[in-house]
Amino acid sequence: MTEANEFWKIYKLDVIAIPTNRKMQRIEQGDVIYSTERSKYEAIADEIERMHKWDVLVGKDGKEKLGSIVGESDAEVTFEPLLDDKRFGPKTRIPKSEIDSIEHKGRPILVGTVSIEKSERLSALLDRRGIPHQVLNAKHHRREAEIVAQAGRLHAVTIATNMAGRGTDIVLGGNAETMAWAQLQDRYSTRLDVPREEWDALVHEIEQREGMKEQGQHVKGLGGLHVIGTERHEARRIDLQLRGRCGRQGDPGSSKFFLSLEDDIMRIFAGPWVRKFLETIGWQEGEAIQSRTVSRRIEAAQKKIEERNFEVRKNLLEYDEVMDEQRKRVYGYRQRILDGANCRELIVAMIERQVKRALDSYLSPMFGPESFAGFASGELQCQLEAKLFRGADYEAACITARDEAERAAETDIVSEIDQNLPEDDEEDWNWRALTEFVNRRWNLGESESSLKRIGRSDLSEYLIGKARETIGKVDLSAGKHLLDDDIGLKSALRWIEARFGVVIDPKSIQGKEAAAIRKDVLAAILAAYDRKEADYPVMVGMYRFSKREGQTMHLDAAAFAEWASRRFDDSVTAEGLMSREGQAVHDWLVERSRANQAAALQAERTLKQKFETLVKAGLPSSPDDPKFADLRRFMEGFGFDWDSETLEGLDAKRLEERLIIGLQDRFHPEMRRMERFVLLEIVDSAWKDHLLGMDYLRTAVGQRGMASLDPKVEYKREGMRMFEDLWKSIDERSTELIFRMEQLDENFVSSTWVETSARHDTVKPTSEIAREQQQAIAASQGPETVDAKVEPIRNRVPKVGRNDPCPCGSGKKYKQCCMRTERDIA
Repeated sequence: MTEANEFWKIYKLDVIAIPTNRKMQRIEQGDVIYSTERSKYEAIADEIERMHKWDVLVGKDGKEKLGSIVGESDAEVTFEPLLDDKRFGPKTRIPKSEIDSIEHKGRPILVGTVSIEKSERLSALLDRRGIPHQVLNAKHHRREAEIVAQAGRLHAVTIATNMAGRGTDIVLGGNAETMAWAQLQDRYSTRLDVPREEWDALVHEIEQREGMKEQGQHVKGLGGLHVIGTERHEARRIDLQLRGRCGRQGDPGSSKFFLSLEDDIMRIFAGPWVRKFLETIGWQEGEAIQSRTVSRRIEAAQKKIEERNFEVRKNLLEYDEVMDEQRKRVYGYRQRILDGANCRELIVAMIERQVKRALDSYLSPMFGPESFAGFASGELQCQLEAKLFRGADYEAACITARDEAERAAETDIVSEIDQNLPEDDEEDWNWRALTEFVNRRWNLGESESSLKRIGRSDLSEYLIGKARETIGKVDLSAGKHLLDDDIGLKSALRWIEARFGVVIDPKSIQGKEAAAIRKDVLAAILAAYDRKEADYPVMVGMYRFSKREGQTMHLDAAAFAEWASRRFDDSVTAEGLMSREGQAVHDWLVERSRANQAAALQAERTLKQKFETLVKAGLPSSPDDPKFADLRRFMEGFGFDWDSETLEGLDAKRLEERLIIGLQDRFHPEMRRMERFVLLEIVDSAWKDHLLGMDYLRTAVGQRGMASLDPKVEYKREGMRMFEDLWKSIDERSTELIFRMEQLDENFVSSTWVETSARHDTVKPTSEIAREQQQAIAASQGPETVDAKVEPIRNRVPKVGRNDPCPCGSGKKYKQCCMRTERDIA
C-alpha cells in the first residue's frame, strides 16, 4: 500500500490489500540502532553466530545463557555454558522452572543488504568467525534462484541484496523442485519440457535423500526463517518485501533490522535529530537501543524520500506527455505509409498545405507593407511597424521611415548617454562603450577622444545631428518595388516556380479572388505532378537498362524494349528504339507512359462506379460473396490479388482505398515506391533531428524559471511549436525531392524499379544444395592445394585519391563518381 497514492495520482487506479492465504505468524522485531556502521556489522555477526552456533537459555529474569544443550528432559536441561574465551564450561543441570524460553541453534538466517560491497564486508566477518554461508552476488548470478530457494534449510546462512531472488519460493527444510531443475536445466530448455514422470520421480528422490520434510518440521520448531536487514532502503516497499521472505504460507518466522547513524538514509534525513534525541536520553557510544520514536522518525524519512522520488517521476511523466503525443502522431503516420497508404494522396495533401500557407501570406494586404518595413528596418537600423506603410506610396513611406528612425535614434542616444555617462558619478563614465555603440549603429567613425572634447553637456545634440545625417543618406530605392500593388502576386508566382517548377502567367489569375487563385495554382501544380508521374517510369527504365562506360551510357535496347512492352502494354521493339536518338527515345516512351496514365485514370473511374453501385445495393460483409464477382473479375484483370483474408473486415472506405492502391501499384509501381521511400526517409530523418532538438530544449528550458516562467509550460509551448515546424519541414522536403526527381541519385532511382512479370524458379531440394556445396568445398581443397604456398593478396592497381580525377574518364572527382558506387557495392 506504500505506492497507493502514486497509483491514484498518476494512473487513477485504486490499490487494495489482499489478505494472506493463512494466518501470518511472522514476528517483526523492533529496529536496533548503533552509533557507527562498524558496531552495527559486529552486532549482526554476533546475532548470526549466536543463532547459528549456540543454544540460548532465557531465564525468568530475562538474562541469556549461551552454550550447548547436552541433554533435555521434562524437568531439567543439561547445559554446557559458553565462557568468555568461547570454551565450554562444566555441565550444569538447570531446572525448567527457572527457564522462560529455549532457543536452539541451527535456525536458518537470510541477511538482506543494500549492495554487493556490503554483502562482501559481512561475508568477511563471518569467515573470521568460521561460520559457513552463501553469498549471492554477481559472481553467482546463474545460481541466484537456487541459492535463495535453499535459504530455509537447517543451519543455512544466506547473504543477498534486498532485490536478489525475488519471486523465489523459500521453503523451510529446502526446495526440492529448485534442486531438481538445477540437475535438468542442461538437458531441457524449460521446466515444461521435462516429462511429468521424470520430474516427480526426481523431486521425490531429492526430498527423501535430503530429508526435507522432516527437516522442515524441525526448522518450524526452531522458529522458522530469521530475516536480518542491514539497512533501511529508500523505499519502504523494499523493506517490506525483505520481511516477507519469512512467514511463508503460515510458517513461523521473524525479522529484525540493524541500523546505524552512519547509514545513508539516517545520515541524510534523520541523523542529526536522532543523535541529539539519543544523547538526551543518556545513550553512550557503542550501545544499542530500540526506540519506537526513532523508528517512526526513520519511516518519516522514508516517506519523504518516496515523495521526492514520486515528484521526480511525476515531473518526468509531465515532460514526457508532450513527446508521447508527438510520438503517437509520427509513428501513426509512418505506420500508415508502411501499411500501404496511398502516398500520392499524402503528397497532394502536402502540396495543398504549402500552397495555402504561402498564398495566405503572399496575397495578404499587409504583405507589401511588412516586406518594406522589414527592408527599411535593416537599412535604417531600427524597428519599424508595417502598419505605418499601409496604403502609402514610396515617397511617403521613405519620409515616414526616416522620421521614425530619427525619433528612435534620439531616444537611443539619450538612453546610452545616461547609462554610460551618469551625471552623479563621473568616475564610472564609460566612453569606450558609448563610442562603440554609435559607431556600430550609425557608422559615425568617432573616437573616444573626439567625444570627450565635445563634453557630456553637448554630446547628445552632436550625436543626434550626426545620426540624422547618416539616416538622411540611406538609400531606400531598392525596396521601392515592395510597395507595388501586385508585389504579393509576383512573389507568389516566383515561389511557385522555385518550389514546384511551375510557371504561371500572371495575366491568367490577375484580378481573381484568393480562393480562385489557389484553385488555379493547385490545378497547375497537380498537372505538373502528373507529368512527373509519366516521366518517372521511363527514367527508371533507362537507368535500369543502361551501363556507363567512361563518359557515355550504353542502353541494352533489347532488354529495355521487352520491359517497356510489358510495362506500357504497347509494342516497343529494339529496332524502334535504336532508330531514335537518346532524347527522342525518352520522348517516345513518355507518350506511351502518358497513355498508360490515361488508362489508369479510366480504370480508377470505372472502379469507383462499380464500388458505388455495390455500396448503394448494400455492401456484402464477406469478400467471397457472389455480389463481389464482377468487381473481383475487374480487379483480377489488372493483376490484383483478391485475398479474402486480407480484405475481410474492412469497411467500405478502407476497402475502396485498398482497391485503388491496387490499381495504383499496377499502373504506377515505380512512382508509388519512390514516394514511399522518400516519405519514410524524410520522416525518419526529420524525427531524429526533432528528438535531438527536444533534448536540447529540455536541457535549456529550466533557465526560464529565472524569468518567473513555468519550465514545464514553456517546454510544452515550445515543443508544440517545434512539432509544427517538423511537419512543415517534412512537407517542404518531400515535395522538393519529388518535383526535382531528375536530381535524384541513380542508385536510388534504380532501386524503385519493379519487375513487371513474376519469376517462378524451381527450388532445389535441400539434399541437392548440400551435395553441391560439398562438391564445391572438395574442389577448392584438392590434393594439389594442400602443400601449395598461399599467394598473398596484393593491390597492384595504383591508389586513387579521393579528390583525384576518376579513372573511368567521367571528368568528376573519384569521391563523386566510382568511389560512391564501390562503397555501395561493398
